[in-house]
Amino acid sequence: MAAPLGYFTFVLHSHLPYVIGHGRWPHGMDWLNEAAAESYIPLLRAFHHLAREGRTSGVTLGITPILAEMLASEVFRREFRDYLNNKIEAAREDFATFQRLGEDHFASLARMWEEHYTGLKRTFIEDFNENILGEAKDLMDRGMLEVITSAATHGYLPLLGRDTAVQAQVKQGVAAYRRHFGRDPKGFWLPECAYRPRYRWAPPLADVNVEPTLRKGVEEFLSENGLDFFIVDSHLLKGGRAIGVYKDRFHALERLWERFAAQYQERPEDREKSPYELYLVSSSPEPMRPVGILTRDPRTGLQVWSGEWGYPGDGNYLDFHKKRFPGGLRYWQVTSAKADLADKGPYHPEHVGARCREQARHFVSLVKEILGDFQAAHGRPGVVVAPYDTELFGHWWFEGPTWLAEVLAEFHNTPEVRLVTGSEAFELLAPTQVISLPEGSWGEGGYHFIWLNDMNDWTWRHIYPAEAEMEALAQACSHDPDPVLQDLLKQCGRTLFLLESSDWQFLISTFSARDYAELRLVAHHDDFKRLARITREYAQSRTLSEKDRHFLTACRERDDIFPDVDPRWWARVEFPAQGQR
Repeated sequence: MAAPLGYFTFVLHSHLPYVIGHGRWPHGMDWLNEAAAESYIPLLRAFHHLAREGRTSGVTLGITPILAEMLASEVFRREFRDYLNNKIEAAREDFATFQRLGEDHFASLARMWEEHYTGLKRTFIEDFNENILGEAKDLMDRGMLEVITSAATHGYLPLLGRDTAVQAQVKQGVAAYRRHFGRDPKGFWLPECAYRPRYRWAPPLADVNVEPTLRKGVEEFLSENGLDFFIVDSHLLKGGRAIGVYKDRFHALERLWERFAAQYQERPEDREKSPYELYLVSSSPEPMRPVGILTRDPRTGLQVWSGEWGYPGDGNYLDFHKKRFPGGLRYWQVTSAKADLADKGPYHPEHVGARCREQARHFVSLVKEILGDFQAAHGRPGVVVAPYDTELFGHWWFEGPTWLAEVLAEFHNTPEVRLVTGSEAFELLAPTQVISLPEGSWGEGGYHFIWLNDMNDWTWRHIYPAEAEMEALAQACSHDPDPVLQDLLKQCGRTLFLLESSDWQFLISTFSARDYAELRLVAHHDDFKRLARITREYAQSRTLSEKDRHFLTACRERDDIFPDVDPRWWARVEFPAQGQR
């Protein structure tokens, strides 16, 4: 086989915060039901069709550990069946209403929705055996895609206050992956693509006067746990100066940035880096196995991310915002990016297939152009990495799974570009250059602004003391074999994981579900404080009151996650940096 022009991979990041037992609508369980119905099942079904045709997808599919816990839950399976039945019934009711009003076109759309959700129900029950994770595992076992892991509950690793907290998030992510997929993970999605190198760090809060201490680089925890690569945004590769005005909006960010910048030293070879090359990353002066990075390509990213002039903004596609209640089904098209809801025209599904194929051809031609330019300049094949939130395809952009399937089909007719997973890219290109990366994320401004600002800095005042308390409890009690004490410690760990979810800061900053996020964070904080108190008292007395026993049981049943959590992860840093010992 002739050497290809280059390589391409989609990286799809699948994540939702833990919602089972924490509300239904508008915030809660229906987030999970919608994502499963609109994104996860349609995409896996598309990959399954490719497999039947003897093709591969080259997709790198990230599934966060907390999402995996939810998808594996019997509660989800039961609730999801009810959700699909409700959607089918809503479509039938809409059909009857539209027929009575003489709205023939809308009646046909209602019939489309009935068939759509009936098909999803059949796929979920009959084809997937109600096991979405099992379908992903089967596709991976057949070489169709690669599943990668992430931090336990999508904790924002650069801002977590202790290395034991980062260690626990990573180790739980690896343990959960092994349990669900029966193998060791190779890739890791850093939550929010947020990275911090090794340096002397202090909590970025004005009223927390703590002497800076040496913190390990995020990549060190990945290396220690056998992980081979992670994904970064392109601005980090170019030096990370995209923070712009955002640090000036909030002094805590400025202090954190200045502390990092004063200690950050680029390696001399850190010049003229390209997002189409693979690199290895290390911020440690100590001997360690570097970890590879896949870098997001900004050109292909904008083609899909931008709702204004990217593919999803096409006027023919189904509009996300306008819905018919009470069923919540959608009957209108985008029409134009600036059209008010009242001006949205009726959806015409017969118009979208040609648009998906046309846009797929454009996307593939863009990838060929990028790889051709890179090879012409460097004399070797490059790799284009296209990371997206999985929920963009199907949930936010209804036609997204169809478009993605068309792109993969077009690539199969384009021998110059080879589809690869993340691990395959590293096996084929075998990078040797070790570089350093600055601190940052793929969030607005390229730094931590979304997760640390004057709207949500109070959340870290809840998180940091809880992390310190968990470390102290683990150091004192994690080696005690008492089964009740171990149950208490494990539930403390699970609750701390939920408290650390980066979703809460994101939802507060974006106002998308601010009240819900604030209530969730405060509730997990209160639960942790009470569990920690009970644990301390039990360690002294070896007795548990009936009230405290009921509380432990209630927490364990509601937040039924991570059976393999190990309190020893918080007791000490497994491989401390020199100066931490």
